Amino acid sequence: MRITAAVLPELHAEFVVEDVELEEPRAGEAVVRVVACGVCHTDDITRHGDLPFPAPGVLGHEGAGVVEAVGAGVTNVAPGDHVVIGWPFCGECRNCADGQPRYCLQLGPLVAGGGRLDGSTALARTDGSSLHSHFFGQSAFATHALVRANALVPVAPDLPLELLGPLACGIGTGAGAILNVLRPGLGTSVVVFGVGSVGLAAVMAAQCTGATTIVAVDLQPSRLELARELGATHAVDAREDPVAAVKEICGGLADFSLECTGNVDVLRLAADSVGMRGTCAVIGGAPAQASFTLDHLTTLWGKRIVGILGGEGQSTQLIGGLIDLYRQGRFPFDRLVTTFPLADINDAFAAAHDGAVVKPVLSMA
Repeated sequence: MRITAAVLPELHAEFVVEDVELEEPRAGEAVVRVVACGVCHTDDITRHGDLPFPAPGVLGHEGAGVVEAVGAGVTNVAPGDHVVIGWPFCGECRNCADGQPRYCLQLGPLVAGGGRLDGSTALARTDGSSLHSHFFGQSAFATHALVRANALVPVAPDLPLELLGPLACGIGTGAGAILNVLRPGLGTSVVVFGVGSVGLAAVMAAQCTGATTIVAVDLQPSRLELARELGATHAVDAREDPVAAVKEICGGLADFSLECTGNVDVLRLAADSVGMRGTCAVIGGAPAQASFTLDHLTTLWGKRIVGILGGEGQSTQLIGGLIDLYRQGRFPFDRLVTTFPLADINDAFAAAHDGAVVKPVLSMA
């Protein structure tokens, strides 16, 4: 079928919106008419080669829309269903069987292999030349996406699809790290380094827990102000000494910290901000092969450094729970979103890069 997509022609290039061809769904697959797709930091680092997805191809991995067609054997969704496109998973490996599909043993090729697991691609240019597809199982910078049906999360038709896609990755990553993994107890302290969409989601989620001290750290005053509005009890300018500020605010080191920027220098600050038996969560996407160092002695004394991918858990549980919190007015992630038409995708990336917007979302209408 003929669709419109934002094609990345080569690494470091701008996106080109053009007509392309999309295959019909095979067994176990579905075609989703994409209503909107979030723009994520991971798309940007992939565009520049720091996550190895082959070009030319179509990125985008925070899609939401309406099911248009399903392949043989699909029973969990039907045409007309409103869905969020979650992360792909094989459903057969030990981690999937253990309820942790974010750590599917096939995750690498499923998210960045450039096609299906069998090596085939679902996209082609109108001249017949192949385009790489299935970025995070979806390649949703397009009017339609072909996906594994088991990744789809049905949602109520009264919900605004133009908001929901980021729950599958950026916003779900920050919130899930808090709610699924760290689970701060009553009276604990949480420090969030970097309050873009991931960090602000963590702040909002922390406000839904027993944490009583929630510290936001960032360079941009406007984002620190927004963090306060969304639940942060304190805001720290990252140009100061954040570790010293945390000690002053908490009366010592914190219980939990989250590194949401993907900057390994910031990660060291986040690790140094928690004390004995404290936990530092690594959730920001750094370039491939990035490395960091820690102080051995203070880490040895019961400190935990934990990587958390995509908020952990299962997409249905995570996305469904965040939607419930949103409906209750306890997780107002809509305040982060600014919408751009697909034709303005390069402007959306520029706005995210310079901090003019928190969470760009591309509308396919």
